[in-house]
Amino acid sequence: MSRMSTLTVAAALAGAATLIAATGPLALSQVQPGLWEISGAPGTNAPVRQCIADLATLARFEHRASNCTAKVSKTAATLEAIDYTCGGGEFGHSEIDVITPRSLRISTQGISGGLPFNYVLQARRLDDCTKGPQTTRH
Repeated sequence: MSRMSTLTVAAALAGAATLIAATGPLALSQVQPGLWEISGAPGTNAPVRQCIADLATLARFEHRASNCTAKVSKTAATLEAIDYTCGGGEFGHSEIDVITPRSLRISTQGISGGLPFNYVLQARRLDDCTKGPQTTRH
């Protein structure tokens, strides 16, 4: 292969990598924000309904009331893994499996309140968000 061909191939690969990075996470890109029902949360008997604008926040469900920083550690067509850290030594790792664009499985584990946690949530999109309370239990 000539030097010019090698440079052309390298430039094409670099351009493709940039395009892939610019498109963002693949798994959550097929899912819409809205009113979601989340079941399986520890300490709850009924599913939690929550208006969710940024679906990546589902990854830090355990620390949803905390100010945390998150980083996508793995992304694929139907899976997104997110690592996050919060103040006070609290952190988590979550994997969001996109079953369908309206159904998610979230496996999450980490440290909260100084204790370990590990559980699986099921989330399903119910509708668009409406004005009013953002979190309700039914």
